[in-house]
Amino acid sequence: MEYYAIHKSAIIAPRKARMTLDLIRGKDVATAEAILDTTNTKASRLISKVLKSAVANAVNNGGSNETDLVVSECYINPGPVYKRIKFASRGNVDRRDKRTSHITVKVSDGKEA
Repeated sequence: MEYYAIHKSAIIAPRKARMTLDLIRGKDVATAEAILDTTNTKASRLISKVLKSAVANAVNNGGSNETDLVVSECYINPGPVYKRIKFASRGNVDRRDKRTSHITVKVSDGKEA
């Protein structure tokens, strides 16, 4: 059975977080947590929380064994963009886009429903 968790509107650009997310795709949960713990990025801290939530959903709601779980699917989609201004030279104003992400992690134990 497959269980998932989503973090909506995480304040990190999807392009930056996708690099860290690619490291754990297809790995078992223990290995994925170890990779995220040793990777020193903001994205790894956010993804780690989502992964732990997905594992908790599988264990508590589905009765799965934590050692059998594998990261079956994980992806990151762009969320809303916060538009901010930055004052530039000669009286101009530049726009700074604060990009957000929707982080989704799905774990599976390989069994059908």
